[in-house]
This record gives sequence, structure tokens and C-alpha cells, in this order.
Amino acid sequence: MKNYIYPVLTICFLILWSSCRKDFEFSPSTGNLAFSKDTVYLDTIFTNIGSSTYNLKVYNNSDDDILIPTLKLGLGDASQYRLSVDGLTGKTFENIELLANDSLFIFVETTVDINNFPNPNGEYLYTDQIEFDSGNNLQEVQLVTLIKDAIFIYPDRDNTTKIIETLTLNIDGDLVETDLQGRELLPEELTFTNEKPYVIYGFAGVPTGETLTIEAGARLHFHENSGIIVQSGASINVNGAFSPDQETLENEVIFEGDRLEPNFSERPGQWGTIWLLDGSVNNTFSYATIKNALVGILSDGNATADKLTISNSQIYNSASFGILGRNTSIEAENVVLNNAGQSVLATTFGGKYNFTHCTIANYWNNGPRPLPALLVNNFIVDEDDTTIVTDLVEANFNNCIIYGNDNPEFILDEVEDNAVSFNFKFTNCLVRFDDRNNNFTGNNFDFENTTLYENVIFNQDPDFKDPEANMLIIGDNSAANGQGNAFFANQVPTDILNINRTKTPDLGAYQHITFPEDD
Repeated sequence: MKNYIYPVLTICFLILWSSCRKDFEFSPSTGNLAFSKDTVYLDTIFTNIGSSTYNLKVYNNSDDDILIPTLKLGLGDASQYRLSVDGLTGKTFENIELLANDSLFIFVETTVDINNFPNPNGEYLYTDQIEFDSGNNLQEVQLVTLIKDAIFIYPDRDNTTKIIETLTLNIDGDLVETDLQGRELLPEELTFTNEKPYVIYGFAGVPTGETLTIEAGARLHFHENSGIIVQSGASINVNGAFSPDQETLENEVIFEGDRLEPNFSERPGQWGTIWLLDGSVNNTFSYATIKNALVGILSDGNATADKLTISNSQIYNSASFGILGRNTSIEAENVVLNNAGQSVLATTFGGKYNFTHCTIANYWNNGPRPLPALLVNNFIVDEDDTTIVTDLVEANFNNCIIYGNDNPEFILDEVEDNAVSFNFKFTNCLVRFDDRNNNFTGNNFDFENTTLYENVIFNQDPDFKDPEANMLIIGDNSAANGQGNAFFANQVPTDILNINRTKTPDLGAYQHITFPEDD
């Protein structure tokens, strides 16, 4: 019998104890809430594009359970902000319970049409506040968002069928329908200015026979799975200029994603690529920054023609390749490549390549990568698993740095065929290649052969300022200091920062500087 008495008494005690508790008696708040921040900055967004979700934490540091009579946006239903409180969304909430020494999260988002405000002049600082209680107990947390106006380029969408327009491409003279969402640029869209940023959804196609001109200071932002496709017979000319202020890069042309929040500023793979199709010609990039793409530039075909000329430009944070050339022609001067999930520069399936005073580095730290900073090969393997070999007409690297956080950082991957050529040369370069296990043999890796390797420095410190942060300027202690060939330096007499290099040329895109002691 005793075995049953104790459980019964225990249950009775719990019932009586709980009936006496005042857990659910909440006192009105007295204006003594604490907050994780006094202002929530939702960073910069484009007009009519939703922001990320930001949070605010609200604390009840008292020993009393309290009731917040009202929690609302100052502008009420007219506010362009949206709140989520305890899983409920809205703009006004009543009788919010907050236990003693507990906290709650408030989540904040916004979408704003800049055209709803007078004289925005390209941007508008939109503000509101979250109000807790009222009268003498009123507490406020400010909300601030900078809204930028933009020119939007996007494919048409059938509102009935929900089908989004896709591109038809000119490939080898044939019109090929694709499943790439996007459309061709209209004649009035073939000049991008610096008056407003451009936001591109899907792929913007440059039509055959046309040229897309991008003026100095232009800003291009791409949504996920978006980019530019330059069709056969078309061209792209990026006409950036040197920017004295290297923080703002006011004259540079910048290609990046459409998320402007700080945590997206260096995130790889946010958008697709700039794709130069086989048959596109005379493509030029000057003073351009291409960041956070899947592939920065993809260049196909035209192996012996002037397909792509790129100078004084930088490409970094590419999820796959910085520049991927496939049987193409590239002339590059003062180009900085860094941080790619595979290679920052892959010159594949043969072609013609000349890189002078370039910094080709890969300090990818977002996981393992299978390829070196520089990959050179002369073949592809098609869908039938057939290897197709073609001429590497030339691949010349002059006064370059080829380095990274792996080893080796360049590979010459030749499929030997007496019917094709495989021509390359490294002249006055600093490279990382330490073949301790003798994995690389053959004539292509005969480093004593001066017809292939002339004045090449192996495995010495380039003394980059901060390569993980894409700061690849070199310091006084760099092994590249003063090691440039004067002939090539005179071809490119100033570095990427417009500093003369002809007297004592360094290797790479930068002349060295003295780093401050605290660096």
C-alpha cells in the first residue's frame, strides 16, 4: 500500500504548488528593456529588391515577468519594413510576454521602391523605428537602410504560363535555342554608363554585329545564375580608367553580385560569368574588377585572332575559374588573379596566350582545390570520352608571379601528338613549383632548358601584403623585387597602380612598396 501512497502525495503536492504559483501573472513593462543594438542598419539594397533578414534581441533583465503592451513600427502600416516577433509577422503587435531574465528575437526585413520618394538623386536613406510601449515608457530602436536606384535588365516573363524568356545563341552560324534565362540587349542598352548601377537578371546577350560598351565608373551587378554572353560577331569593350582613390575605385568598372550587404562582399560564386562565345572578336577589358563569379571570364575559340585583350584588371573570388580559355587567344598585361576554387587561370585546349607583368596567385581557403593556380593544356575530352588535341600556338609568361598556398602552382598537361605543337616559355618569373616526389618529368619540366625557362625563380617568398584578402602588392622583401626583364617592362611601362617600372622593374602587376610596421 505504501508504494502507492508516495506517488499520490507527490502528484497532489505538485498540483497544489502549481496552483499557488504566479508564473502567468505578467506586470506591465516600465520602459526598462535592453537591446542588442540601438540602431539596426539593414545595409544597402537596390530599389524593389528585398533585403537580407536582420535581427534585434530584446532583453528583460528584471526579476519580473513583463508584458509589453505594444510593439510596432513607427510608420505603422505605411512602413516599408516588416517584422517577425515570436514567429508572427506584421507591423503592430500587442501584449508581448517576456519572462524574467529572458529575451526575444525580432527579425527585420525591407523592400523599398525609391520612386515613391521625391528627388532621390540615385539613392535614398530610408528610416523608421521600432517602438516599444508608449508615453513615459516609450523605447525606440532605429531602422536605417540606404536604397540605391538602378537600371534593371531582365528577361520577359509570361504571367499566364510563368515561362521566362530564354536566349537563342548564334553558334557557328546556327541559331541554337538554349535554356539560359535572359534576352538580347536592345540597341539603346548597348552603352552602360556610370550614371546608375545596372542590375542584371539572367544572361544579357550582346547581339551578333553589335558592341557592348561599358564606360569608366560603371557598376554592374548580377543576380544568381546571371551574366553577359557576347555572341559570334559581337564584342564587349570595357573602358575603365585608373582611379587615384584605390578605396572607391571611382573610375574602375566593377562586375559583382547584386547583394550589397557586407557579408556578401567577398563571397565566391554569386553569379555566372562573362562568356565570350566562339566567333566574338576584339573584346577588351581595361581597369576592370570582376569578383565573386562562378567563372570570371570564359573565352571560347579564335585561337590565333585577337579574341581578348585585358589590362590593368583584377579577377578574384571565383568559385571555379578566374579566366578559363578554351582554344582561344588572350593578351594580358598588369592583370591580378587570385582566389578560385579550381584555377585562377586555365589555358586549355591549346590556343595563344601572352601574359606580361601579371600576378597569377591562388590562396583559396574555402576548401580543397584540385588544380594549381595556372593550368596549361592542349586537349579536351568530349561527351563520347574521346580526347581531342590541338595546337598550343604559344603560352608566354613574362615578368610574372605564379604562386599560391598549394604546390605546385602551375602544371603543363600535354597530350603528345606529333601533328600538333606545344609551345610555351616562362621568362623572368617567380613561381611555386617544388616537385619533391618527382611526379613531373619530361621535357616540359626541364628547368635547365633556357628556351623554356629563362631567369625563373623557384619557391621564394613573393611577400604579398595579404593574399587571403586579395591584397597582392609586394613588399621590400619580395623575391620579385627588381627581377624584371627590361624589355618586357618597357612594353608595360607602368604598373597597375600607374607607377613607373622601367628603371628597376619588379615581377608581377605591382611595383613593390614598403609596408607600414604594423602590417
